[in-house]
Amino acid sequence: MKASRQSQHSSTSPIIQVRGLCNQFGSLVIHEDLDLDLFPGEILGVVGGSGTGKSVLLRSIVGLQAPSSGHIQVFGVDLTELSEPERSVYEQRFGVLFQGGALFTSLTLEQNISLPLIEHAKLSRPDAIELARMKLALTGLPPEAAVKFPAELSGGMVKRAALARALALDPEILFLDEPTAGLDPIGAAAFDELIVTLSNALGLTVFLVTHDLDTLYASCDRVAVLSQKKVLVADTLEHVAETNDDWIKQYFHGPRGRAAIAAKHRLTGQESH
Repeated sequence: MKASRQSQHSSTSPIIQVRGLCNQFGSLVIHEDLDLDLFPGEILGVVGGSGTGKSVLLRSIVGLQAPSSGHIQVFGVDLTELSEPERSVYEQRFGVLFQGGALFTSLTLEQNISLPLIEHAKLSRPDAIELARMKLALTGLPPEAAVKFPAELSGGMVKRAALARALALDPEILFLDEPTAGLDPIGAAAFDELIVTLSNALGLTVFLVTHDLDTLYASCDRVAVLSQKKVLVADTLEHVAETNDDWIKQYFHGPRGRAAIAAKHRLTGQESH
């Protein structure tokens, strides 16, 4: 697991600051008065039971879901107060990996990744293709994958290709929505390691929605738990796991939680107690 930088947060301003966020669909209230901070350079894991609105929170921050009320400040600017063109400038500093990859099935991988480079960075097609191939290599895909279509790839390769597209415009903040869902344990572990490597190498700040305990232990500096329509707790994994809450106890201290802790201890050479 990455070394926690929690001690530095007291002197660091959040790169994302969510205050009083409310999301409501008809009579269904998903979030109510939700607060959350994301600090520069950290990997924050966001977890919670089904229906707690993990993906809705992500979509609200990146601009795909207009919140009912509240404020979302990113890079020191309240995005909820900007016009659509003004907000678009800031959103280009985000990279998003959606559930399932969300690649265009009719385009090859290099075409998928070159598209935002042509549309937003205004690169020529040859330059965009060359840079797209570099992004694919960055995520560990072989050169021959560039000309393949998503349907020709394994689930793990699709995830890596989607990650390459999320990195296309050199974002400062990377949003990952269930990045290891559907992957086998070996593939998921390799993807977790890739995220940590890229975060360290590129100085990325990562907002990671997951249900995977192994991902939390392998990747995250802090964990935020969504419950009761808000962030119940956001702290280091060790502190969160000790929170007196029924869902947290079941999640972190059930059979899968104990297995994840044991796996972490094996990797770090610590003894499991």
